[in-house]
Amino acid sequence: MNSLEARERVRTHLLASAETKRRIADTCLEDILTAATIITEALRAGGKVMLCGNGGSAADSQHIAAELTSRLSAEFERPALAAVALTTDTSFLTANANDYGFGYVFERQVEALGRKDDVLVGISTSGNSENVVRAIRSCRERGIKTIGLLGGTGGQIRNLVDVAIVVPSTSTQHIQEGHIAIGHIVCDLVERAIFGQAIPQRKV
Repeated sequence: MNSLEARERVRTHLLASAETKRRIADTCLEDILTAATIITEALRAGGKVMLCGNGGSAADSQHIAAELTSRLSAEFERPALAAVALTTDTSFLTANANDYGFGYVFERQVEALGRKDDVLVGISTSGNSENVVRAIRSCRERGIKTIGLLGGTGGQIRNLVDVAIVVPSTSTQHIQEGHIAIGHIVCDLVERAIFGQAIPQRKV
């Protein structure tokens, strides 16, 4: 690939990603606001946010959980918010996958950790990840609200969750880029709904 071709690939990707985000603004706005409300109500009730996904969606689960438990921005200091990514405990994941199969790894954690005031965010670019589907069904049985961060048609998960945010793209890369933008927006809405305004920054 020569320099001109490389430049064109960069430009094409960035413009396609920007177009995906524009389409998110057109088609997903109400679902994003609903998701932020569900999470805000769960946290106000003393619940927590659980997140799960595979591959890049596992990384997004951990990223969003970190924004909630740590902070989203240095310009808005506030107390920690309860969130846990169900993707981080390698001892559990390998033990449970070895004993029962990988399709059960998130469902089992919901069984162990989920409570009625919690909310689960299931992230799947296809909407069909078996272990995410099982976790969502387990939440439904327990009265735990669920949010899907999805792509394409939304897959099976679209009709299982309380609110589905479906990125209007069939490109896994652009869906994931949309997911993390949505995650940041939801975190911003949630922390401002709960705390109203920033508190003075702590000394470190």
